[in-house]
Amino acid sequence: MAVTLYDLGSVSGLKKLDEYLLTRSYITGYQASKDDLTVYAALSKVPSDEYVNVSRWYKHIDALLRISGVSGEGSGVTVKSSLVAEAVATPPPADSKAAAADDDDDDDVDLFGEETEEEKKAAEERAAALKASGKKKESGKSSVLMDIKPWDDETDMKKLEEAVRGVQMEGLLWGASKLVPVGYGIKKLQIMLTIVDDLVSVDSLIEEQLTAEPINEYVQSCDIVAFNKI
Repeated sequence: MAVTLYDLGSVSGLKKLDEYLLTRSYITGYQASKDDLTVYAALSKVPSDEYVNVSRWYKHIDALLRISGVSGEGSGVTVKSSLVAEAVATPPPADSKAAAADDDDDDDVDLFGEETEEEKKAAEERAAALKASGKKKESGKSSVLMDIKPWDDETDMKKLEEAVRGVQMEGLLWGASKLVPVGYGIKKLQIMLTIVDDLVSVDSLIEEQLTAEPINEYVQSCDIVAFNKI
């Protein structure tokens, strides 16, 4: 099975090889072959890790060569080419009819020729999927209605509300409010707030801010009346 190469020393050539190896472990078939050696020899140096699939494939082929007692790294194109020539010149076993049939039946593999419409569409779909997976998932928001109760009827409710609204943090937005009578001349502050779920915990807001010093001078307790996802 012949392999058509196109300027593997260029960025465009390496990009196309990287895309080709995205779903493949070898250049052709399911095990290392002379096609892998051909492409391996055509690379003048170890590919950058920027080309993830090419780098993975190159290291694997290089490791196989090491196991066989021949190292391609740093040996130059001459040694690589002689290795490829030896592999290509080695005839298949006489009884390997299946291998011969495969060579006769399969079309040539053009790695870097003109892309077909199907290949372009597949490449665009892969790029879109990668882009979508890289997008940061937007954090959800919640709308909360809270009752904030004073200590007694002598508590200055205006200062209480000022103290509450004075609590500022990323992901917290105070909304409309009103005073609601609860009896014996006491009123509670009912206030809306919007939070970014990943940034603000309502329980922590109550325990660490609204009922802690110095706000607890005015606030006796806080209750969540309603909690709705936006």
